[in-house]
Amino acid sequence: MNQYKIGVLYGDGIGPEIVKSTVKVVTAACRHLRHDIVSWKYLPIGWEAIDKVNTPVPLNTKEALIKLDGWIMGPHDSASYPDKYKELRNPSGELRYVFDLFANIRPAKSIAGVEGLVNDADLVIYRENTEGFYPDRNMHAGVGEWKVTPDVAISAGVFTRKAITRIAVAAFEAAMSRKKKVTIVHKANVIKLGTGMFKEVCLEVARDYPEVKVDDYHIDAMTAHLVRNISEFDVIVTENMFGDILSDLSGELAGSLGLAPSINTNNHQVMAQATHGSAPEIAGQNKANPVGMLLSTVMMLEWLAVHHKDKELRKLANLIEQSIFYVIEKGIKTSDLNGTETTASFTKAVIDKMKE
Repeated sequence: MNQYKIGVLYGDGIGPEIVKSTVKVVTAACRHLRHDIVSWKYLPIGWEAIDKVNTPVPLNTKEALIKLDGWIMGPHDSASYPDKYKELRNPSGELRYVFDLFANIRPAKSIAGVEGLVNDADLVIYRENTEGFYPDRNMHAGVGEWKVTPDVAISAGVFTRKAITRIAVAAFEAAMSRKKKVTIVHKANVIKLGTGMFKEVCLEVARDYPEVKVDDYHIDAMTAHLVRNISEFDVIVTENMFGDILSDLSGELAGSLGLAPSINTNNHQVMAQATHGSAPEIAGQNKANPVGMLLSTVMMLEWLAVHHKDKELRKLANLIEQSIFYVIEKGIKTSDLNGTETTASFTKAVIDKMKE
């Protein structure tokens, strides 16, 4: 039986609470299935690392991650870091950049027991993660943003055929195992060279997948279509910033951003990272909803199961996911979903369900 080395990075704010919840659930699931399939490696990042070694993303942490199959990344609160660190990439951006985690995969799916603004969502967004309009990670050296004068700022967007091709291939491959439909989101009517190239390259990749139905929308129109007709969409592929915005929108429409999971991959490693932020206003109060982090970790385990053709790991992921869905459907929810559970009591309910 394979054993997978998984990093644990607590992060900031509610990060330690929801990551610890996740480790407890995964460990309990392994014990239930009698599988010693996961080993943990705890590594500092964010405020913990600043306090210990005076940097938010230590070199030792990055060097350790190289040897791991994947890691759980808690949210960061980089806005609160000392000014000298604010010119650096935030912890999430740094790890995505260093490890070339080019695919940010963010599903939005309605969950029984959660009343969303829509109740028929089942889509996944493939967000290109290394360039586009995010200037903290789209240059080989330095940042793609500068001030010409104190009153004039310029931010560069970068689009390359290599990056577009690989995210498009990932999206079309995913569509083949889903409903065989891909929607390309761009702004080619205005950003003609950059997002125009994004659209063109995605359409070129589409020729290799004749079974997949393809359509495309401008980013502004897409927001309206998601609100009005979210059930019509299956796999969405888009550039970095557009994907960030659309995934927050679709996650909230489906029920709550606190439920929204995601993973970041480079075809041989995977980082589980909930879509939501660090919520420092409720940190340490046992109020945080751990579901986004739990479901992100389920995605990570499923990704590893597919990558390594590991049926036992898939069983582990399924056990955790079904236990989460069961307790939510039974009304066991945290306060953000109008429930009465704490982080700890929700975690216990999921573990107790697995024991059944």
